[in-house]
Parts: sequence; structure tokens; C-alpha cells
Amino acid sequence: MGQILTPASLNGSDNLPDNGYGYCIDLTSPWFIRKGAMIAYYGQMEFRALTHGLMGHTLQMVAQQFSAPLYMGDYSVAEGVGKLIIGDRGYDINSFDLDNGNLTIRAANLLAFEPGLALNQSIVPGFLTLIGTGKFLASSNGPVLFAEPPLRVDPEALVGWADCPSPSHHYDQAWITSFVAAGAARLGINSGEERQFDFTGTGTVLIQSSEKVLDDSIVVRTIESQIFGISPPGLQRLNQTIASQLAEQQRR
Repeated sequence: MGQILTPASLNGSDNLPDNGYGYCIDLTSPWFIRKGAMIAYYGQMEFRALTHGLMGHTLQMVAQQFSAPLYMGDYSVAEGVGKLIIGDRGYDINSFDLDNGNLTIRAANLLAFEPGLALNQSIVPGFLTLIGTGKFLASSNGPVLFAEPPLRVDPEALVGWADCPSPSHHYDQAWITSFVAAGAARLGINSGEERQFDFTGTGTVLIQSSEKVLDDSIVVRTIESQIFGISPPGLQRLNQTIASQLAEQQRR
């Protein structure tokens, strides 16, 4: 049997004793928490959804710091005093500190952050940008690696990037040759290595040590939010592309 948790065994804000899959927030001021991340807590706390029921200071804080309307239904505000234990389906959890920083992170990896950080939607679908000073918590499929540009990263291994320009897409020569030879008849991916994110400039790139995206539902939602102005021919083309991708996945 592992160590039994008690309030006394949870010192400050840190990973649980001998457990990198859980994290304890020593809650004394509000935090933004992703819904479903709370496992348990000691003390007195309330969790308020961002989409309704907010009043006074909490409402003002959300209006000032949370500028990502597509994601408001995914987070709540945790208020009170005590020990808040969070987790994410058995994935590794790490805390990071930003000091007047600018970091873009995959939305599926962001678990919680202090209101000293402002949250914005990134122009890269499925990613969010944190700006300011404060602590945030992120989950990853395996330990997080930190790398300096210039480098290219598998999109499924990318967690985020800090203080460097947004990446561009890079497609290798074999993929382009195959694409042109096929007369642009298909957009399928074969090995998963043909497309990369290309980082340049200075800064830090965060990479998880696995090529498994934790959750792609947010990317799907981003796409869904952009289809309402598409014409019927455009929708038909998207439908054909989706059908082609599903057939490719089923053949693997």
C-alpha cells in the first residue's frame, strides 16, 4: 500500500508524494480548473462554471482573464481554502511558471492556471495562449522535453511553445511528390512522419515523449465552429475528405 494522503502530507502546491500522475494545489485564491480534473479536496471549496452564475469579483476576473469563448464550457473557477487534488486519466502532470511570459499550449494538455495569467485562443486550431505571470498545470503522455529551435516536431508529440513564433507546416519531399503524382486526389497520411511543425527563431518548444494526442475533441469543435459560412459545394468537398480519411484509418 502506498502512502495514505492526509492534509499534513500535502505540503504546498506540488505533485502528490511519489506520484507524478496527481497534483495538489494549495488553494488560497481562485484558480481556473478544467472540468473533470478535480479528484478530491480537503477544506471548503466551490467550483463555479464560467458560463453561468458568476457574480461580482469572480465575474470581473473571468471577463478580464479568460478571452477564449470556444473553451468557456471546459473550465470552472475553484474558490475557497484547502488542498485541491487534480489528475488527468493517469497522464503525467507538471507545473510550470511564467514570468511575464507568452506560452501557447495544446488545449487538451492544459489542466489549470492561476488568474494572473490571461488565456486567449491561439490562431493555431486546438491551441490556447497564456500571457502574463503565474503558475499553470499541464498533463502529458510521458515526460515533457524542452528543446530550442530551429527544429521540426511531430504534430502529435507537440505540447506547446514559449516565446517563439508560431510554427509553420513542413511536408517532406516524398509526401509532396506523392501528392502531385496523384493529382491531388487524396490528402491521406501514410506513416505519420510526412508532416511536421517547423519552429524557427528563439524560444522553447515543449514536446511530450509520445506521439499520442491526449484528446482531439477540441480540434473537432474548432472546425465545427468554422463551417457555418461554407457553401454547399464546399461542404460536399469536406464530406468527401472526411470519408477518405475514415477509409484510410479503417485500413490501418
